[in-house]
Amino acid sequence: MRFATRVVLLQLATVAAVVAVCVVVFVLLGIQQLRAEAETSALNIARTIAVDPQVRADVAGISAGAGTPSGAQLRDGDLQLLSTAVTARTGTLFVVITDDHGIRLAHPDPSLLGQPVSTDFREALAGNEVVTWQQGTLGVSARAKVPVLSPDGDAPVGEVSVGFEPASVFDDLPALLGGIAAAAGAGLLLAALAGLVLRRRWERLTLGLQPEELVALVQNQAAVIDGVGDGVVGLDGAGVVRLCNETARRLLGLDAPEGRALEELGVAPAILVAVREGTAGDGIVVGDRVLYVDAQSVRREGRDLGTVIVVRDRTDVVALSERLDTVRAMTGALRVQRHEFANRLHVAAGLIDAGRGAEAREFLGEQLQRGPVDYPVENLDLVADALLHALIGAHALEAGERGVRVSIDPDSLLLSPLREVEDVAAVLGNLVDNAVRAAVAGDEPRHVRIGCFGDGTDLVLTVSDSGGGVAPGTELFTRGASTPTDDDRVHGLGLGLPLSRELARRRGGDVWLIDAGGTDAAGETAGAVFGARLVDVLETPPPGEDEIP
Repeated sequence: MRFATRVVLLQLATVAAVVAVCVVVFVLLGIQQLRAEAETSALNIARTIAVDPQVRADVAGISAGAGTPSGAQLRDGDLQLLSTAVTARTGTLFVVITDDHGIRLAHPDPSLLGQPVSTDFREALAGNEVVTWQQGTLGVSARAKVPVLSPDGDAPVGEVSVGFEPASVFDDLPALLGGIAAAAGAGLLLAALAGLVLRRRWERLTLGLQPEELVALVQNQAAVIDGVGDGVVGLDGAGVVRLCNETARRLLGLDAPEGRALEELGVAPAILVAVREGTAGDGIVVGDRVLYVDAQSVRREGRDLGTVIVVRDRTDVVALSERLDTVRAMTGALRVQRHEFANRLHVAAGLIDAGRGAEAREFLGEQLQRGPVDYPVENLDLVADALLHALIGAHALEAGERGVRVSIDPDSLLLSPLREVEDVAAVLGNLVDNAVRAAVAGDEPRHVRIGCFGDGTDLVLTVSDSGGGVAPGTELFTRGASTPTDDDRVHGLGLGLPLSRELARRRGGDVWLIDAGGTDAAGETAGAVFGARLVDVLETPPPGEDEIP
């Protein structure tokens, strides 16, 4: 049996028990009320007869006389006629009048006149009114006994007894029971209707699931939501957060989000768009994290239950992608270097095979002075590390294709080789790519200048461009402000600056904006200058290398 059905049946049983108790109580109260009304009516009729002056005079006279009148005399007497008339008018079972010895002076049965009454009359003759249910010659009745006082005093000279038979007392009992039964039936009917409505409401709220299923669902939900590494946010149909696990709180920077609308939590606009359109958004920057957000609406039996948002941290993946891009560029530069070097060897071998040894020696000596590859980078010889040399050269080749000249700051000095190539390649590559994009958007001549300095085992970089500078108020490192357009994209997702800062800060360094540039008061435009410090990425510097103070 389904839980909702059991609840309805239990409710109906409870209501039925309550109604049964109420019916019994009301029936008892009704019977008691009818008994009380009968007793009150009998008492009032007896009092009315007992105070009648004629009754008092006749009873006092009979009680004072010698002997007792015969039944024949009493049968046609005034007291008998009065009692008969009252009985007919009021519907009583009997009206009995006695003298001070309990002799019947008036009675519904004329054959009993002149005989003592069958019930006790002494308390009434003592001056007390008695109301009780007693068994008499006419059966059980609700009767009242009132003393009859003498006309000239307060001494009782007889009594008046009035009684109602049970049948007449409980004439209204069927109607009373019918009303109580109708009320009880109406209560049970309302309880049944309320139970059905409650059951329907219950099943609609729980989607037809039973408590055991709900318990299992909660357990599974807790196991899944808290067990996965992704952030999960559950919204109801109105967009209010009803569920948010700890991973989602951390990734989205939420504090006590339950019960609040998603728009009120200050999440990135791209997340709101994904929720509104029910799509996925990639590369969403929140603080120093790069997130993938997937929003899917949930429906059950045609009913919209809300939206589930899955949040994945893509920071490490994007950072690795950036590193791979820089390594790919460096690999391409090394491939160019190898190809150029092979070409030079072919030239030298050809001269030797032709017997032109002097010219071959002169050619090799010239190549030794020029270096391995002629990169279009001014002052590149100030950078001693071969990998960094190739990385800058590779970016210079790409920048040259876009009309941007790359050069090394003449004040640069870097003698120590690199020992953490990946982070350096990622940070420098991102800074150079952003600078190239800014230079392309600027005026001629387009150039990018790179400064490389060794400070012990730390590498300090500066990258400046000839672009239009950074607009005031631009959030470069937190909200993806450096994201390029599709036509202008050079690498990755355009999240180079936030990722570069994160890579640097992981090792205790930093990436910052030294000079925003822009147009000065004289109307001249200067590009932006960025700085970066990468901690403990160089080998121990050789003797004689100057350190930055």
